[in-house]
Amino acid sequence: MKRRPGFLMWLASLGVLALLIGLWQLAAQRELVSPVFFPAPARSFESLWDQMGSADFWHAFRETVWRMALGFVTASIAGVALGALIGLSPRVRAYVEPTLELIRPLPASAMIPVFVLLLGLNDRMIVSAIAFSSLWPVLLNTVHGFKTVEPRLMEVARILHLSRLETVWKIALPNAMPDIFAGLRLALTVSLILAVVAEMLAGVAGLGQNITLAARSFQSASLYAGIIVLGAIGYLTNILLERAERHLLRWRGTAD
Repeated sequence: MKRRPGFLMWLASLGVLALLIGLWQLAAQRELVSPVFFPAPARSFESLWDQMGSADFWHAFRETVWRMALGFVTASIAGVALGALIGLSPRVRAYVEPTLELIRPLPASAMIPVFVLLLGLNDRMIVSAIAFSSLWPVLLNTVHGFKTVEPRLMEVARILHLSRLETVWKIALPNAMPDIFAGLRLALTVSLILAVVAEMLAGVAGLGQNITLAARSFQSASLYAGIIVLGAIGYLTNILLERAERHLLRWRGTAD
């Protein structure tokens, strides 16, 4: 019985998806936009099915997912480590936070030309751009999580004579985990966006290049098929991160 509300929510979400596809089909049938630019769902899914039978598609898929994952993992490790250092030290925060607030608003895609100039048109440039742009959500959320540790908990750590490392591991890190995961979810979205945009600009093999080539050749069904794949990647990776969060933060449920 406890799972029934979740099952009903799952059905409701499927219903919303079916409604959107139905509206897409209706708009395509009425030709509100030229079929050259706005194909029906059936054409897009048929194109996707055909592409999935091609080795080139899976090569592009692997390249995009690999770049996205490598940039995301790099940003996550660096963001959590630096965020913990900054968040736990008021003196470091006083020196660093103004600079972080200055860099944070920079548009992620605007940094790609800088990395092109520094590293050229290659995988290293793409991964570096993804890591740099994905770093900020993780870093800033981690800083917030560590600097908002309840002072009474830190007092308890002192009373128990916990070492600095034990205090961070047993008290500060669990307190910061919800904020860290909020940053990771934002970074995951940024990493996918940057992977596709960088592939489009660099012209290297990947789903971004496939979408660009489909647009240039007016293969609208292939273009929408690529967008569907990107949506599926974002959805599945977000589910994996949600499950990791639910597992690592299961103590919050028992506390409620």
